[in-house]
Amino acid sequence: MSPSRLVFGKRCQIPVELEHRAIWAVKQCNFNIDEVERHKKLQLQELEELRNDSYENSRIYKERTNLFHDKSINRKNFEPGHSILLFHSRFKLFPGKLRSRWIGPFVVLKSL
Repeated sequence: MSPSRLVFGKRCQIPVELEHRAIWAVKQCNFNIDEVERHKKLQLQELEELRNDSYENSRIYKERTNLFHDKSINRKNFEPGHSILLFHSRFKLFPGKLRSRWIGPFVVLKSL
């Protein structure tokens, strides 16, 4: 390494003491490569565990919300011959001012 460097396109002189300290610090940081590698792997494993925990918590939350939502749904039993209306969900995207969101009436032919 030369003591002169280009900083912002201009030559400048770095004192030898500072350059020596910088080189020593870099060598000290990179001296125990195996230890640094092991530490980095541990950090990556911890991140992976945190990510897996967050996915698991998200899945549990979604299951609980779905169960809560499903409890509030009233199931209807339709018998053959009943007249029913069908909710037209496309009107949510393009609502007409006076248009009904229900289409029909339809007659039930067969119950499941």
